Amino acid sequence: MTDLADALAVAATWPAEHAATAVVAADGRTLATYGDQDRRYPLASVTKPLAAYAILSAVEEGALELDAPAGPEGSTVRHLLAHTAGYDFNSRTTVAQPGARRIYSNTDFDELGELIESEAGMPFGDYLRAAVLEPLGMRDSALEGSPAADAVSTAADLARFAAELQSPTLLAPATVEAATTVQFPGLRGVLPGFGSQEDNQWGLGFEIRANKSPHWTGANNSPATYGHFGQSGTFLWVDPEAGTALVALTDRNFGPWAAEAWPAYSDGVLAAAR
Repeated sequence: MTDLADALAVAATWPAEHAATAVVAADGRTLATYGDQDRRYPLASVTKPLAAYAILSAVEEGALELDAPAGPEGSTVRHLLAHTAGYDFNSRTTVAQPGARRIYSNTDFDELGELIESEAGMPFGDYLRAAVLEPLGMRDSALEGSPAADAVSTAADLARFAAELQSPTLLAPATVEAATTVQFPGLRGVLPGFGSQEDNQWGLGFEIRANKSPHWTGANNSPATYGHFGQSGTFLWVDPEAGTALVALTDRNFGPWAAEAWPAYSDGVLAAAR
């Protein structure tokens, strides 16, 4: 445990005024932490896995169907969740046919949020709170705008979400497995911050590490690792082969510092957690 605490303490060297990290085991235990676990941070795109979880809850409840039409003509809910609907990054402009390319898009999640609002008759933030945040005890988390990028949370709350991902209670395990395995395989696309990837694998709201290089997780993370990072300097990954999840929140926007520091940090945590 001392080694794991030491591995997390490396976050003190990051060029951020504040940082908080947590390691969560497959059984849901938080093994070690660094920093103020109750400080709230903007999540940026780490919002998307939370939003996806709420959307998948709506699918299980029968309010939505994964293969029902949504978004551009020929697109479905599944396409939107997997960034294959064809929308541009931040507009309703269609730049590809559904299923043809992996185009990372905030618009996909804005469209899904509107769909939930229409079906559930409530703001998406309220639906997210009722479906995910309150049941998991994530009392310091909230959606303050777009379901693509505007949630705030704490390391303690995201550790609760990381525990849920590894041992689901709100969704059927088969639903979580589908969400965290590749959808529409073999599609080329750009991983923001890390360039073009020949096979840019994503699940349903979760990025999958696979064999991408370069990448924001560690060289020793398994290809099955899934999660998300945010431009606000945040990330969450789950490595099912290692039985370990890592949450990191900072107040320094993503940049070259993070692209260099995060992979080494992840490898240090994996080594210490063994």
